[in-house]
Amino acid sequence: MSESDLDVRHAEKMRKKKEARDKILATKTIEKGLLIVHTGKGKGKSTAAFGMVMRAVGHGMKVAVVQFIKGRIETGEKAVLDRFADQVTVKRMGEGFTWETQDRQRDIAAARAAWDAAKEMIASGTYKMVLLDELNIVLRYDYLPLEEVVAFLRDEKPEDVHVIVTGRNAKDELIEIADLVTEMTMVKHPFRSGVKPQAGIEF
Repeated sequence: MSESDLDVRHAEKMRKKKEARDKILATKTIEKGLLIVHTGKGKGKSTAAFGMVMRAVGHGMKVAVVQFIKGRIETGEKAVLDRFADQVTVKRMGEGFTWETQDRQRDIAAARAAWDAAKEMIASGTYKMVLLDELNIVLRYDYLPLEEVVAFLRDEKPEDVHVIVTGRNAKDELIEIADLVTEMTMVKHPFRSGVKPQAGIEF
């Protein structure tokens, strides 16, 4: 088969593909605020969520970020988002990882304060997207009642607000009510080869 024949064949194949795709897209008419969950043992849960935050900012949307665990580390994403203070509110309310605080009551109090702030921002009518970074970790350790969190996100989240929840070990009840769930699978990680967390990659 000649190059010309291959080009013609390819063009026809792509025409049919576009026709089928356009037909499918025509049936997708709902626009709503999504509940999005990024979970799994692989790296990239918060990274992907912050990518969505950057995308929303690029569209002129107002965005809020509540960090339930990470609070002390200076991160690259915080430095970038600080430049868009008119569009983005970042609340770093974590006390650090649980193995650093070693104080369950302190962690519970921090989680409660962060959740109260999150609920207020989600319901405020100000933000189009709210990222609840590492909320899954808080739920895994029972620092907040799962039933309360699920009920709020299911019944009280405004219809037009996107909420993103990150962290490994997402609870089944949260996955059940979510619109979009992505599980990051670890295939390889440099940490296992002795490479320390690095700026621009981990934070």
